[in-house]
Amino acid sequence: PMGSERTEMRKRQMSTTQETPGTAQAQLSTANRGSNACCFCWCCCCSCSCLTVRNQEEERARRTSHELQAEGIPNCEESPAPTLEEVNAWAQSFDKLMLTPAGRNAFREFLRTEFSEENMLFWMACEELKQESNKSVIEEKARLIYEDYISILSPKEVSLDSRVREVINRNMLEPSQHTFDDAQLQIYTLMHRDSYPRFMNSAIYKDLLRSLSEKPIEA
Repeated sequence: PMGSERTEMRKRQMSTTQETPGTAQAQLSTANRGSNACCFCWCCCCSCSCLTVRNQEEERARRTSHELQAEGIPNCEESPAPTLEEVNAWAQSFDKLMLTPAGRNAFREFLRTEFSEENMLFWMACEELKQESNKSVIEEKARLIYEDYISILSPKEVSLDSRVREVINRNMLEPSQHTFDDAQLQIYTLMHRDSYPRFMNSAIYKDLLRSLSEKPIEA
């Protein structure tokens, strides 16, 4: 009987010894997964902290970009509804389109669909700057224009060549109403050559022209 008890005890000890390494290894593996939930983990589960943090950062970046694009954008200019004659005149030249608030509003609506509304906003900001005479106001508005449309960190940065950027950087040492004249002309030319032809063929322009053409003439 005593021999049988010793044999049984030895079997239990051997079984425990065999199970312990595997159990310890499994526990270590589990602990490692919990503590090292980083970029070295191979799992793709949603509980992985590195993926969670990365997803949160990407979502924050998308939300911030959207908010930056939306904030600080002025409303469309106030203007009476355009007449058929005015809308027809827009097709004659880009200058005639840009001369009227209604034309600028319609063109700006089109630019928004092409994600290039910042070109019109920059042009408008430069026009507003030219109307200022107070030195401190000019300096403040010039700084805001630079931060909003010239800085490479801005989501509303306009496309300018290096020569024009160098001119702006020199002008910013002593800002004036004409600090951005070269840049404004370059953006005006860009809109004229690149966006204006597409606007004339766009649904926005054609629908407006059709609605005015079909409108009954009031006696």
